Amino acid sequence: MRLTWAQPEDLLAHELVQSAAEGRDVAAVRERWVAAGGDPVPAVSGAGPHPAPPALRSLARTLLDELAALPAAPAPEEPDDWDALAASLPAPPDLPMTGADRTLGAWTGRAAGCLLGKPVEKIPREGIEEILRATGRWPLDRYFTAAGLPADVAARWPWNRRSAATSLEENIAGMPEDDDLNYPILALGLLERHGRNFRTGDVAEAWLDNLPAGRVFTAERAAYRNLLDARPVPETATHHNPFREWIGALIRADVLGWISPGDVRGAARLAWTDARLSHTRNGVYGAMWAAALAAAAMVCDTADEVLDAAEAVVPPHSRLARAVRFGRELAAEADVRAGLDRLHEAYGHLHWVHVLNNAAVIAYALARGGGEFGPSVSIAVTAGWDTDSAAATVGGVVGALRGVDGIGRRWTAPLDGRIATSLPGGEQRIADLAARTAALAARREGS
Repeated sequence: MRLTWAQPEDLLAHELVQSAAEGRDVAAVRERWVAAGGDPVPAVSGAGPHPAPPALRSLARTLLDELAALPAAPAPEEPDDWDALAASLPAPPDLPMTGADRTLGAWTGRAAGCLLGKPVEKIPREGIEEILRATGRWPLDRYFTAAGLPADVAARWPWNRRSAATSLEENIAGMPEDDDLNYPILALGLLERHGRNFRTGDVAEAWLDNLPAGRVFTAERAAYRNLLDARPVPETATHHNPFREWIGALIRADVLGWISPGDVRGAARLAWTDARLSHTRNGVYGAMWAAALAAAAMVCDTADEVLDAAEAVVPPHSRLARAVRFGRELAAEADVRAGLDRLHEAYGHLHWVHVLNNAAVIAYALARGGGEFGPSVSIAVTAGWDTDSAAATVGGVVGALRGVDGIGRRWTAPLDGRIATSLPGGEQRIADLAARTAALAARREGS
């Protein structure tokens, strides 16, 4: 079995990158790994083509521990503790904390954005464009299709294997199962059970009780393994987990904002509690930012207002703050291609699941899309990188702002109001999820 995001030899290659980003001197460890026959280049898809022999795998485990023991550079501008984080933040914006129920638009928009990006997840930007041009769909303005796709283009840029059978225009029948929707549904149940005072341990218990191990990835898979190994929080986020600043925690945060309309700081605090199970530093800030985007989208009128409000929960001198600001600044570029070129120049060295490049895309798509659903999610997808996750977050924000009617039937009709899930209970109705979310928000308002 080719197990992704878990084999020590694959983790080590990613940890060399992550440790270097944290200011550790990894040169000696890298030299030992290469001298022993190890590959220092991280696998794009989570696992190298061949498993390591036992001796090399054992060495990888040893070197992972040695990297963890190396001192990291001081990073006072990127704290992990909540009190230090809160002290670094500006005052939260004064937003209304009640308003019309926007949860149906938010859930629908998240699902539609995710669905748009599913078949091209992991395909680079140039491949996405070639597929669209070959099928007469450039620029992107509807779901992908394989109709008319030449065999050589399909071979050069194969669809996401798991998603293609359920996420092309010709085979969509409701929102198919996806981790970008599993996590919001899981968060909804967590909040219904524990309320806003849930602890990180409650999140861990919810994972173990409800999430199949095969449906968690990157940092979540590492944290899941650490939970089964009885490691405590926050060690669950760091032990043999080179994905701790990737996008996983960001995709889990929308519901935490939807139940906190206008309260971006409160939403960020909930996201921090959730994210610290599996992430550190910018991985955590990404979750806080996404929760704040969702909270602001419940009460603001424009995408720019949402972005302004959400920046108040990101440590201002962090790398995530710089990525978000950069994405927003690029919205003034003459055209989308020029903006995406600059994003890739700045962040093209990062793995496609990292939080920084994808946060920059989300900020760019929201600012450039001007509050229109189709253009916003299409930008997020044609940017490449984590296409379904970025478009899901963008879709949730714009869906909340525009409502289901503003999203448009081109995007909503194929969903048929349904979301499949690998969680207990099976398929969910979007209207039911929205009603449960609104009830939690109302409970907060009435408290």
